Amino acid sequence: MIRGPLSHGQAVLLMVVVTFLWSTAGVVTRQLESAQAFEITFWRAFFTFLALAAILPLWQGRGVWGRVAKSGPVLWASGVCWAVMFTAFMVALTLTSVANVLVTLAMGPLLTALISRLTIGHRLPRRTWWAIAVAGAGIAWIFGSKVVGHGVGGILVALCVPVAAAVNWTLVHRNRQHGRQIDLVPAVMVGALLSCAVALPLAWPLAASTHDLVLLAGLGVGQLAIPCVLSVVCARVLSAPEVSLLGLLEVLFGTALAWWGAGEVPSPDVVGGGLLVIGALTGNEWLAWRERQAVQSSARHATVA
Repeated sequence: MIRGPLSHGQAVLLMVVVTFLWSTAGVVTRQLESAQAFEITFWRAFFTFLALAAILPLWQGRGVWGRVAKSGPVLWASGVCWAVMFTAFMVALTLTSVANVLVTLAMGPLLTALISRLTIGHRLPRRTWWAIAVAGAGIAWIFGSKVVGHGVGGILVALCVPVAAAVNWTLVHRNRQHGRQIDLVPAVMVGALLSCAVALPLAWPLAASTHDLVLLAGLGVGQLAIPCVLSVVCARVLSAPEVSLLGLLEVLFGTALAWWGAGEVPSPDVVGGGLLVIGALTGNEWLAWRERQAVQSSARHATVA
């Protein structure tokens, strides 16, 4: 595991690697031979659970199991959110294109801002309201192109992912406000376990070939478990807007990999709607960064004076 604190530059580079690993789910899924939606979900979650069960004690010591046992219902609530994300993501990939899924997932930060406003009263600046409106228009554009075709069901399932993520981050933030910390990596492991429990009855009888199992093991370990741990390490150095912006690379990487490795050419509607979503998030985070820089500059000048 990584020892010692990362520099900002190292954290940025590592987060780029993380987003690339995340983005491989779509193209790998397209190479499967026989595994179907819920079986894909089950095996990916199963291998994620095994990998994190091995990584956690090595990373945080054997005492991690005692801390997990004492975490109470909050950890399990976060785990339910992760389980929804795991399940909906993989099912959505079997129902619509990789680009559709990834663009829909890019709504996550804006939905988080909206849900935190509705549930815990977190005030939103005007720029964020505009960003939510523009991003919503982008998703509506993509939806409009699917009304006469296929893929609406996949986009609806994919929307469950950013909604669950928004609920999860709001839950984490609310508990931090009350002095309670949620260790996200054990929560991810709990989510993988719950996803296995939900998907197995729907996937039975299991029919994945050895070829499929190897690929799904790679997804569980290399696409989810390892980058999850690395993202937590990066989040200790990078600000939330930096993580959000770098996370957008998953849309670019994933769409390019699906185009190159599976022949999925994104439609003009997906490109146009996706640009609106990504542009809205990028603009919102950039303006937020400018505001913080201005506040910090004013504070420094006041201190000097």
